[in-house]
Amino acid sequence: MKPSTPPTFREKLRGWMRPPRRLKITPAGRAYLVVTLGVGVGALNTGNNLLYLALGLLLSLVVVSGVLSERVMQGLRVRRLGTAGAYAGEPFAWRWALSREGGWAFALTLREVGGGIQAEGNVVALPPGEETVVRGEASAARRGPVQLTAVEISTPWPFGLFIKSRELDLQDELLVYPRRVAPGAVQDPGAPGATGDGGRARRGDGAGDLAELRELQAGEDARRVHWLKSATAGKWVRALREHEERRSYRLRVPALEGEPLDRACEQLAARAARLLELGHEVGLESDAGILRPAGGEAQGR
Repeated sequence: MKPSTPPTFREKLRGWMRPPRRLKITPAGRAYLVVTLGVGVGALNTGNNLLYLALGLLLSLVVVSGVLSERVMQGLRVRRLGTAGAYAGEPFAWRWALSREGGWAFALTLREVGGGIQAEGNVVALPPGEETVVRGEASAARRGPVQLTAVEISTPWPFGLFIKSRELDLQDELLVYPRRVAPGAVQDPGAPGATGDGGRARRGDGAGDLAELRELQAGEDARRVHWLKSATAGKWVRALREHEERRSYRLRVPALEGEPLDRACEQLAARAARLLELGHEVGLESDAGILRPAGGEAQGR
């Protein structure tokens, strides 16, 4: 995940016009308001002092709820930690770092808004002055770069009658990998979408399986000494190992668009992952450029 481009003037204007807080009534809150309205109507029609007292108590709880929830929402700071790897069509772990300078905060929910992913996490209690890592679960429908614009923080504290929320602008970009599918056959160099040169023949002095043992000759690399066999034989014994057979593949991205391109990328990604797992070198070729064949985890990313 990397920071995205600075927000445009339109995005800044939308942020200025956005209300600082949003309020949503819960089912319990709707029932509470109906009861409060009923008590108020009864108090007006009958003039009963007890009903006026009950009405005042009900309304005061609404005011207390607003004051306490606003106190919880103030001073919150969030950093988006993201994920180690996101694949389209499957859930993945998502993290935020949340902190507050003074006072405790309770029953907070964090949610990504305005982006191409769905992510949500909860924290029961947030201590003052400490940064807490909030973990949640996320999902993305499609592969490719996703622009993340804001994080919404909400709370039903203290009575669960209303959900107060606010949005914090936080610009980032997340790269979602293609959906993981079965790679199919990858041993055939002539398979569609992949080309490979001939594998090197197996010979000694490689890094593969043990081929033979012989006495170490003068001038040879001491790192090749087989220490256990040398201790047993009472002389320096060198291990000769076979070269592992490797091929170099270059996968071609077809000139497609939309859903067909997504399906093709899924197959290419699965084939590349399998070839790298087998120890081969894999490259990529498209109209946008060429990625030279190489191996390892970094090449997979």
